[in-house]
Amino acid sequence: MSELVSTRIRTTAAKLGLPHLAESLNQYAGRADEAKMGYLDFLDLVLAEELAIRDDRRFRQGLRLSKLPHHKTLDEYDFSFQPELDPRKIKDLATLAFVEAKANAALLGPGVIEGSVRDSACCRWVGPS
Repeated sequence: MSELVSTRIRTTAAKLGLPHLAESLNQYAGRADEAKMGYLDFLDLVLAEELAIRDDRRFRQGLRLSKLPHHKTLDEYDFSFQPELDPRKIKDLATLAFVEAKANAALLGPGVIEGSVRDSACCRWVGPS
């Protein structure tokens, strides 16, 4: 790719609000050459990467604005802290199967445990895929 075209793409990408494309253009072009991608495959790759970065940024901003006290995941939760809490049930809830079944789920128990599990689950449920 010529330097003129490369510069023009970077400038246009920055004006369109696609900063990752502007920064990573040479990497994308290299990947496309190696994989012998067609034009549409290349465009799909670039747009998917930009979208993933935006989704991650939106998730992090939402998490920051949520003012949740801790940014832990269920994997980091210490289930030995509350032995009565069944980790299998909590992890089963985290699959969100109850949402697909259009059922309700309620976390009942001491406020500390309820809040800790809720906050951990919330981060997983709304996180980027």
